[in-house]
Amino acid sequence: MRPRSAIRAFLQSGASGGIVLIVAALAALGIANSPLAAVYFAALQQHVGPLSVLHWINDGLMALFFLLVGLEIKRELVDGHLATWSDRALPTVAALSGMVLPALIYLAIAGSTPRLARGWAIPSATDIAFAIGVMALLGRRVPASLKLFLTTVAIVDDMGAVAVIAVAYTNAVSGPALLAAVLILGVMFVLNRLGIVRLWPYLLLGLLLWVAIWSSGIHATIAGVLTASLIPIRRSPGAPDARNSPLHRLEHALQSWVAYGIVPIFGFANAGVSMAGLGLGSLLAPLPLGVAAGLFVGKQVSVLGAVWAVARFGLARPPGGASWPQVYGTALLCGIGFTMSLFIAGLAFADPKLVDEVKVGILAGSLLSAVSGYVVLRFAGSRSRQVNA
Repeated sequence: MRPRSAIRAFLQSGASGGIVLIVAALAALGIANSPLAAVYFAALQQHVGPLSVLHWINDGLMALFFLLVGLEIKRELVDGHLATWSDRALPTVAALSGMVLPALIYLAIAGSTPRLARGWAIPSATDIAFAIGVMALLGRRVPASLKLFLTTVAIVDDMGAVAVIAVAYTNAVSGPALLAAVLILGVMFVLNRLGIVRLWPYLLLGLLLWVAIWSSGIHATIAGVLTASLIPIRRSPGAPDARNSPLHRLEHALQSWVAYGIVPIFGFANAGVSMAGLGLGSLLAPLPLGVAAGLFVGKQVSVLGAVWAVARFGLARPPGGASWPQVYGTALLCGIGFTMSLFIAGLAFADPKLVDEVKVGILAGSLLSAVSGYVVLRFAGSRSRQVNA
Protein backbone atom coordinates (compact mmCIF):
# COMPACT_ATOMS: atom_id res chain seq x y z
CA MET A 1 0.00 0.00 0.00
CA ARG A 2 1.21 3.50 -0.80
CA PRO A 3 1.50 6.00 2.07
CA ARG A 4 -1.39 8.34 2.66
CA SER A 5 -1.15 11.89 1.33
CA ALA A 6 1.19 13.73 3.70
CA ILE A 7 -0.96 16.86 3.79
CA ARG A 8 -4.03 14.82 4.85
CA ALA A 9 -2.04 12.92 7.46
CA PHE A 10 -0.57 16.18 8.75
CA LEU A 11 -3.97 17.83 9.09
CA GLN A 12 -5.37 14.79 10.88
CA SER A 13 -2.45 14.21 13.25
CA GLY A 14 -2.00 17.95 13.71
CA ALA A 15 -5.62 18.30 14.79
CA SER A 16 -5.61 15.51 17.33
CA GLY A 17 -2.04 16.32 18.30
CA GLY A 18 -3.15 19.89 18.98
CA ILE A 19 -5.75 18.62 21.42
CA VAL A 20 -3.07 16.55 23.19
CA LEU A 21 -0.90 19.69 23.34
CA ILE A 22 -3.74 21.67 24.92
CA VAL A 23 -4.17 18.97 27.58
CA ALA A 24 -0.41 18.93 28.26
CA ALA A 25 -0.31 22.71 28.63
CA LEU A 26 -3.26 22.72 31.01
CA ALA A 27 -1.64 19.93 33.03
CA ALA A 28 1.58 21.93 33.30
CA LEU A 29 -0.31 25.01 34.47
CA GLY A 30 -2.24 22.95 37.00
CA ILE A 31 0.86 21.28 38.43
CA ALA A 32 2.83 24.56 38.53
CA ASN A 33 0.09 26.01 40.73
CA SER A 34 -0.32 22.99 42.99
CA PRO A 35 1.60 21.46 45.90
CA LEU A 36 3.57 19.48 43.29
CA ALA A 37 5.10 22.66 41.83
CA ALA A 38 8.44 22.25 43.60
CA VAL A 39 8.80 18.68 42.32
CA TYR A 40 7.84 19.76 38.78
CA PHE A 41 10.40 22.56 38.55
CA ALA A 42 13.14 20.56 40.30
CA ALA A 43 12.68 17.65 37.90
CA LEU A 44 13.09 19.94 34.88
CA GLN A 45 16.35 21.32 36.29
CA GLN A 46 17.77 17.87 37.11
CA HIS A 47 20.93 17.25 35.07
CA VAL A 48 21.36 14.20 32.89
CA GLY A 49 24.91 14.29 31.59
CA PRO A 50 25.93 17.75 30.34
CA LEU A 51 22.38 19.15 30.12
CA SER A 52 19.33 19.54 32.33
CA VAL A 53 16.12 17.67 31.54
CA LEU A 54 14.62 20.92 30.25
CA HIS A 55 17.59 21.51 27.94
CA TRP A 56 17.45 17.94 26.62
CA ILE A 57 13.81 18.56 25.73
CA ASN A 58 14.35 22.01 24.20
CA ASP A 59 17.66 21.30 22.44
CA GLY A 60 17.41 17.55 21.82
CA LEU A 61 13.84 16.43 21.33
CA MET A 62 12.89 19.66 19.59
CA ALA A 63 15.58 18.99 16.99
CA LEU A 64 13.27 16.20 15.78
CA PHE A 65 10.39 18.69 15.70
CA PHE A 66 12.51 20.99 13.53
CA LEU A 67 13.51 18.00 11.38
CA LEU A 68 9.82 17.40 10.67
CA VAL A 69 9.30 21.13 10.06
CA GLY A 70 12.16 21.07 7.56
CA LEU A 71 10.73 18.02 5.80
CA GLU A 72 7.31 19.71 5.56
CA ILE A 73 8.92 22.85 4.13
CA LYS A 74 10.98 20.98 1.54
CA ARG A 75 8.07 18.79 0.46
CA GLU A 76 5.74 21.73 0.02
CA LEU A 77 8.36 23.76 -1.89
CA VAL A 78 9.38 20.90 -4.20
CA ASP A 79 6.22 18.86 -4.66
CA GLY A 80 3.35 20.43 -2.76
CA HIS A 81 1.19 23.46 -2.25
CA LEU A 82 4.14 25.89 -2.39
CA ALA A 83 5.71 24.44 -5.53
CA THR A 84 4.90 27.39 -7.81
CA TRP A 85 5.28 31.12 -7.33
CA SER A 86 1.52 31.63 -7.68
CA ASP A 87 0.90 29.12 -4.88
CA ARG A 88 3.54 30.75 -2.66
CA ALA A 89 2.32 34.33 -3.05
CA LEU A 90 -0.61 34.37 -0.61
CA PRO A 91 0.90 32.36 2.27
CA THR A 92 4.21 34.19 1.88
CA VAL A 93 2.61 37.64 2.05
CA ALA A 94 0.35 36.58 4.92
CA ALA A 95 3.18 34.93 6.88
CA LEU A 96 5.67 37.77 6.41
CA SER A 97 3.15 40.45 7.35
CA GLY A 98 2.10 38.17 10.23
CA MET A 99 5.69 38.26 11.50
CA VAL A 100 6.46 41.93 10.98
CA LEU A 101 3.41 43.63 12.50
CA PRO A 102 3.38 41.59 15.76
CA ALA A 103 7.09 42.34 16.19
CA LEU A 104 6.46 46.06 15.67
CA ILE A 105 3.59 46.05 18.15
CA TYR A 106 5.79 44.28 20.70
CA LEU A 107 8.60 46.80 20.21
CA ALA A 108 6.16 49.72 20.48
CA ILE A 109 4.98 48.44 23.88
CA ALA A 110 8.08 46.81 25.39
CA GLY A 111 10.98 47.83 23.15
CA SER A 112 11.76 51.06 24.99
CA THR A 113 13.41 48.92 27.69
CA PRO A 114 16.69 47.66 26.16
CA ARG A 115 16.72 44.30 27.96
CA LEU A 116 13.18 43.55 26.72
CA ALA A 117 13.82 44.40 23.08
CA ARG A 118 15.36 40.96 22.48
CA GLY A 119 11.90 39.43 22.69
CA TRP A 120 10.66 41.08 19.49
CA ALA A 121 10.30 37.74 17.64
CA ILE A 122 8.24 35.99 20.34
CA PRO A 123 4.77 37.00 19.02
CA SER A 124 5.71 36.41 15.38
CA ALA A 125 5.09 32.64 15.23
CA THR A 126 1.93 30.58 14.72
CA ASP A 127 1.43 27.21 16.43
CA ILE A 128 0.02 24.98 13.70
CA ALA A 129 -0.84 22.06 16.01
CA PHE A 130 -2.79 24.25 18.42
CA ALA A 131 -4.55 26.19 15.63
CA ILE A 132 -5.54 23.07 13.66
CA GLY A 133 -6.65 21.51 16.96
CA VAL A 134 -9.11 24.38 17.45
CA MET A 135 -10.27 24.05 13.84
CA ALA A 136 -10.85 20.33 14.38
CA LEU A 137 -13.40 21.13 17.07
CA LEU A 138 -15.46 22.92 14.40
CA GLY A 139 -15.67 19.97 12.01
CA ARG A 140 -17.15 20.81 8.62
CA ARG A 141 -17.94 24.40 9.58
CA VAL A 142 -14.47 25.33 8.29
CA PRO A 143 -13.83 24.92 4.54
CA ALA A 144 -10.89 22.69 3.59
CA SER A 145 -9.35 25.65 1.73
CA LEU A 146 -8.94 27.54 5.02
CA LYS A 147 -7.32 24.55 6.74
CA LEU A 148 -4.87 24.35 3.85
CA PHE A 149 -4.33 28.13 3.97
CA LEU A 150 -3.60 28.01 7.70
CA THR A 151 -1.19 25.11 7.23
CA THR A 152 0.76 26.76 4.40
CA VAL A 153 0.94 30.09 6.25
CA ALA A 154 2.33 28.25 9.29
CA ILE A 155 4.91 26.46 7.12
CA VAL A 156 6.17 29.74 5.65
CA ASP A 157 5.99 31.22 9.15
CA ASP A 158 8.22 28.37 10.38
CA MET A 159 10.75 29.18 7.65
CA GLY A 160 10.94 32.73 8.94
CA ALA A 161 11.17 31.57 12.56
CA VAL A 162 14.08 29.25 11.74
CA ALA A 163 15.93 32.13 10.06
CA VAL A 164 15.27 34.40 13.05
CA ILE A 165 16.54 31.78 15.51
CA ALA A 166 19.70 31.20 13.47
CA VAL A 167 20.50 34.91 12.99
CA ALA A 168 19.02 36.86 15.89
CA TYR A 169 19.60 34.45 18.75
CA THR A 170 23.15 33.30 18.08
CA ASN A 171 25.91 34.93 20.13
CA ALA A 172 29.54 33.76 20.10
CA VAL A 173 30.31 31.12 17.45
CA SER A 174 33.04 28.48 17.68
CA GLY A 175 34.96 28.40 14.39
CA PRO A 176 36.21 24.77 14.56
CA ALA A 177 32.77 23.41 15.47
CA LEU A 178 31.14 25.46 12.72
CA LEU A 179 33.71 24.16 10.22
CA ALA A 180 32.92 20.61 11.31
CA ALA A 181 29.22 21.29 10.72
CA VAL A 182 29.97 22.61 7.21
CA LEU A 183 32.03 19.51 6.39
CA ILE A 184 29.22 17.22 7.60
CA LEU A 185 26.74 19.12 5.46
CA GLY A 186 29.12 18.73 2.52
CA VAL A 187 29.18 14.95 2.96
CA MET A 188 25.36 14.88 3.12
CA PHE A 189 25.19 16.99 -0.05
CA VAL A 190 27.50 14.56 -1.86
CA LEU A 191 25.37 11.59 -0.75
CA ASN A 192 22.29 13.38 -2.06
CA ARG A 193 23.92 14.12 -5.42
CA LEU A 194 25.09 10.52 -5.73
CA GLY A 195 21.50 9.37 -5.38
CA ILE A 196 21.91 7.56 -2.06
CA VAL A 197 18.35 6.90 -0.88
CA ARG A 198 18.94 4.92 2.32
CA LEU A 199 17.97 7.03 5.31
CA TRP A 200 20.44 5.80 7.91
CA PRO A 201 23.52 7.63 6.52
CA TYR A 202 21.63 10.94 6.56
CA LEU A 203 20.27 10.34 10.06
CA LEU A 204 23.69 9.35 11.43
CA LEU A 205 25.29 12.42 9.87
CA GLY A 206 22.36 14.49 11.16
CA LEU A 207 23.16 13.35 14.69
CA LEU A 208 26.82 14.37 14.22
CA LEU A 209 25.60 17.67 12.76
CA TRP A 210 23.52 18.27 15.90
CA VAL A 211 26.61 17.78 18.08
CA ALA A 212 28.70 20.11 15.90
CA ILE A 213 26.09 22.87 15.79
CA TRP A 214 25.41 22.56 19.51
CA SER A 215 29.15 22.95 20.11
CA SER A 216 29.37 25.91 17.70
CA GLY A 217 27.04 28.17 19.69
CA ILE A 218 24.23 28.18 17.11
CA HIS A 219 21.05 26.68 18.49
CA ALA A 220 21.22 22.93 17.97
CA THR A 221 17.68 22.57 16.63
CA ILE A 222 18.83 24.24 13.39
CA ALA A 223 20.53 20.89 12.68
CA GLY A 224 17.08 19.37 12.18
CA VAL A 225 16.13 21.81 9.41
CA LEU A 226 19.54 21.54 7.70
CA THR A 227 19.35 17.73 7.75
CA ALA A 228 15.84 17.82 6.28
CA SER A 229 17.00 20.04 3.42
CA LEU A 230 19.37 17.28 2.22
CA ILE A 231 17.02 14.28 2.55
CA PRO A 232 16.25 13.09 -1.02
CA ILE A 233 12.71 13.46 -2.31
CA ARG A 234 10.95 11.74 -5.21
CA ARG A 235 8.29 13.90 -6.81
CA SER A 236 4.80 12.46 -7.24
CA PRO A 237 2.66 15.32 -8.67
CA GLY A 238 -1.08 14.80 -8.49
CA ALA A 239 -0.71 11.51 -6.59
CA PRO A 240 -0.14 10.24 -3.05
CA ASP A 241 3.39 10.38 -1.74
CA ALA A 242 5.95 8.22 -3.53
CA ARG A 243 6.62 5.01 -1.63
CA ASN A 244 10.29 5.08 -2.69
CA SER A 245 10.81 8.70 -1.58
CA PRO A 246 13.13 8.89 1.48
CA LEU A 247 11.68 12.23 2.53
CA HIS A 248 8.11 11.00 2.47
CA ARG A 249 9.00 7.84 4.41
CA LEU A 250 10.84 9.78 7.11
CA GLU A 251 8.09 12.39 7.31
CA HIS A 252 5.40 9.79 7.89
CA ALA A 253 7.57 7.95 10.42
CA LEU A 254 8.07 11.15 12.45
CA GLN A 255 4.59 12.68 12.33
CA SER A 256 2.92 10.71 15.11
CA TRP A 257 5.97 10.81 17.38
CA VAL A 258 6.20 14.59 17.04
CA ALA A 259 2.45 15.29 17.24
CA TYR A 260 1.68 12.99 20.15
CA GLY A 261 5.00 12.87 21.95
CA ILE A 262 7.61 15.55 21.39
CA VAL A 263 5.40 18.64 21.09
CA PRO A 264 3.17 17.75 24.09
CA ILE A 265 6.30 16.99 26.17
CA PHE A 266 7.72 20.36 25.17
CA GLY A 267 4.44 22.05 26.07
CA PHE A 268 4.29 20.28 29.43
CA ALA A 269 7.89 21.26 30.23
CA ASN A 270 7.56 24.90 29.17
CA ALA A 271 3.98 25.99 29.86
CA GLY A 272 4.20 25.67 33.63
CA VAL A 273 4.16 29.10 35.26
CA SER A 274 3.04 29.99 38.77
CA MET A 275 0.09 32.36 38.81
CA ALA A 276 0.57 33.22 42.49
CA GLY A 277 0.37 36.95 42.99
CA LEU A 278 -0.48 37.61 39.34
CA GLY A 279 -3.35 39.98 38.65
CA LEU A 280 -4.52 42.29 35.89
CA GLY A 281 -1.66 44.64 36.69
CA SER A 282 0.86 41.88 35.96
CA LEU A 283 -0.69 41.22 32.56
CA LEU A 284 -0.51 44.94 31.73
CA ALA A 285 3.24 45.08 32.37
CA PRO A 286 5.16 45.93 29.14
CA LEU A 287 6.61 42.45 28.50
CA PRO A 288 3.47 40.27 28.76
CA LEU A 289 1.29 43.00 27.24
CA GLY A 290 3.64 43.36 24.26
CA VAL A 291 3.58 39.62 23.63
CA ALA A 292 -0.19 39.27 24.07
CA ALA A 293 -0.97 42.31 21.91
CA GLY A 294 1.45 41.17 19.21
CA LEU A 295 -0.21 37.77 19.02
CA PHE A 296 -3.85 38.79 19.37
CA VAL A 297 -3.90 42.15 17.58
CA GLY A 298 -0.89 41.94 15.28
CA LYS A 299 -1.63 38.54 13.81
CA GLN A 300 -5.30 39.09 13.01
CA VAL A 301 -4.76 42.52 11.46
CA SER A 302 -1.75 41.49 9.37
CA VAL A 303 -3.07 38.14 8.09
CA LEU A 304 -6.55 39.48 7.30
CA GLY A 305 -4.99 42.54 5.67
CA ALA A 306 -2.75 40.33 3.54
CA VAL A 307 -5.68 38.29 2.22
CA TRP A 308 -7.64 41.49 1.53
CA ALA A 309 -4.72 43.02 -0.37
CA VAL A 310 -4.18 39.88 -2.43
CA ALA A 311 -7.89 39.70 -3.30
CA ARG A 312 -8.13 43.44 -3.96
CA PHE A 313 -5.15 43.69 -6.30
CA GLY A 314 -5.36 40.23 -7.88
CA LEU A 315 -1.86 39.20 -6.77
CA ALA A 316 -2.85 35.59 -6.06
CA ARG A 317 -5.87 33.37 -5.57
CA PRO A 318 -7.52 33.77 -2.14
CA PRO A 319 -8.91 30.70 -0.31
CA GLY A 320 -11.80 29.32 -2.34
CA GLY A 321 -15.27 28.74 -0.94
CA ALA A 322 -14.63 30.81 2.20
CA SER A 323 -16.47 33.89 3.42
CA TRP A 324 -14.79 36.98 4.85
CA PRO A 325 -15.94 36.18 8.40
CA GLN A 326 -14.38 32.73 8.04
CA VAL A 327 -11.12 34.25 6.80
CA TYR A 328 -11.20 36.61 9.79
CA GLY A 329 -11.70 33.68 12.16
CA THR A 330 -8.72 31.92 10.58
CA ALA A 331 -6.62 35.09 10.95
CA LEU A 332 -7.52 35.10 14.64
CA LEU A 333 -6.28 31.51 15.01
CA CYS A 334 -2.94 32.60 13.55
CA GLY A 335 -2.48 34.45 16.85
CA ILE A 336 -2.01 31.14 18.68
CA GLY A 337 1.75 31.23 19.10
CA PHE A 338 2.24 28.64 21.79
CA THR A 339 5.02 26.19 20.83
CA MET A 340 7.35 28.36 18.74
CA SER A 341 6.72 31.44 20.90
CA LEU A 342 7.70 29.54 24.04
CA PHE A 343 10.75 28.21 22.24
CA ILE A 344 11.91 31.68 21.15
CA ALA A 345 11.21 33.06 24.64
CA GLY A 346 13.71 30.61 26.09
CA LEU A 347 16.32 31.88 23.63
CA ALA A 348 15.54 35.56 24.14
CA PHE A 349 15.73 35.72 27.93
CA ALA A 350 17.93 34.01 30.49
CA ASP A 351 16.18 35.54 33.51
CA PRO A 352 13.52 33.07 34.76
CA LYS A 353 11.32 35.97 35.94
CA LEU A 354 11.26 37.45 32.45
CA VAL A 355 10.54 34.04 30.94
CA ASP A 356 7.58 33.65 33.31
CA GLU A 357 6.27 37.08 32.28
CA VAL A 358 6.58 36.06 28.63
CA LYS A 359 4.69 32.83 29.31
CA VAL A 360 1.83 34.84 30.83
CA GLY A 361 1.70 36.98 27.68
CA ILE A 362 1.88 33.96 25.38
CA LEU A 363 -0.89 32.15 27.26
CA ALA A 364 -3.09 35.26 27.33
CA GLY A 365 -2.59 36.13 23.65
CA SER A 366 -2.96 32.54 22.49
CA LEU A 367 -6.07 31.96 24.62
CA LEU A 368 -7.73 35.16 23.35
CA SER A 369 -6.89 34.19 19.77
CA ALA A 370 -8.12 30.61 20.19
CA VAL A 371 -11.43 31.52 21.85
CA SER A 372 -12.14 34.45 19.51
CA GLY A 373 -11.22 32.43 16.42
CA TYR A 374 -13.40 29.53 17.54
CA VAL A 375 -16.41 31.80 18.21
CA VAL A 376 -16.08 33.64 14.89
CA LEU A 377 -15.71 30.41 12.88
CA ARG A 378 -18.52 28.77 14.86
CA PHE A 379 -21.02 31.43 13.86
CA ALA A 380 -19.53 32.59 10.53
CA GLY A 381 -21.81 31.49 7.72
CA SER A 382 -20.50 30.32 4.37
CA ARG A 383 -23.40 32.27 2.82
CA SER A 384 -21.65 35.51 3.57
CA ARG A 385 -19.81 37.21 0.74
CA GLN A 386 -16.89 35.04 -0.30
CA VAL A 387 -13.37 36.44 -0.67
CA ASN A 388 -13.23 35.61 -4.37
CA ALA A 389 -16.76 36.75 -5.10
